[in-house]
Order: sequence, then structure tokens, then C-alpha cells
Amino acid sequence: MMLAHETTVGKARQAHPVDVHVGGRVRLRRVFLGYSQEKLANALGLTFQQIQKYERGANRISASKLYELSRILSVPVTYFFEGVESDGEVAANGADAAAGGAGAIHSSDPDFTNQRETLQLISSYYRIPDSKVRAEVLSLLKTLGRTSEG
Repeated sequence: MMLAHETTVGKARQAHPVDVHVGGRVRLRRVFLGYSQEKLANALGLTFQQIQKYERGANRISASKLYELSRILSVPVTYFFEGVESDGEVAANGADAAAGGAGAIHSSDPDFTNQRETLQLISSYYRIPDSKVRAEVLSLLKTLGRTSEG
């Protein structure tokens, strides 16, 4: 008699889209705060390699680690799931979701939001202490970003 878990022995597990999204949100917040993977790992009592695996979605983050991450990164636990959308009903058990619904789950975040340059820009912008200077920088960026269509 073969058990269900024996059927996947020897096959690499493909990362679930929600695990990838949650990991991306961890990375987004970590980089925004200027934390290295090593600094975050030390705060969690892990290795930086484990943080890398979390951020790629290669390893799932347990509920307790997600809670710890929310406290360390100063965000509510729900932050990690913002932007995850499900087309239609997702079944309550993982088997049905993995069989049919997993492909329907996706992130609504555009790809540029996870780029290091974007995160550095946002982080630097909000570190400008003077709100008037921030407004001027924003105006300059909007001007520079305009296309020559007008």
C-alpha cells in the first residue's frame, strides 16, 4: 500500500504562488527598511540562507515565523497577503487548491515593485524630513517621467 506522500518522493516541490507572493512581500519590506538578509535572519534565529528560501517561496513560512516577521518588520500579518487575488472559490483543503485553484492565484503587484531600485527610491524618498522638499522631488520625478507625447 502506497501512502500519498510517497508519490512525490524524488520530485521537486514546485513553489505555491501564495508562498512566492508572501516571500516577495517579506523581501519588499526587508529592503524597504534597509535590513540585510543576515540581520533579519539573526532576529528570527535563522540563517540568511533560510531567509533567501522564504523570499523565493522555496520554503513555506510557518504561522509562528510569519507572526515574528510581522513584529520585526512592523507590519500586520495581513500585509504579507496584500495583493493576492483568487479567481473564484478556492477550496478549503490544500489538495483541491493545488489540483485546480492554485493556477488562479496571482499577485496584483506589478513586477517593478519588487525591484531593488524601486525599493531604494521609495525608502530614500520617505527619509527626506522636509515635506516641502519631498513634494518638490515628487514634482521633479513626475516631470522627468513624462513622455514627449503631449
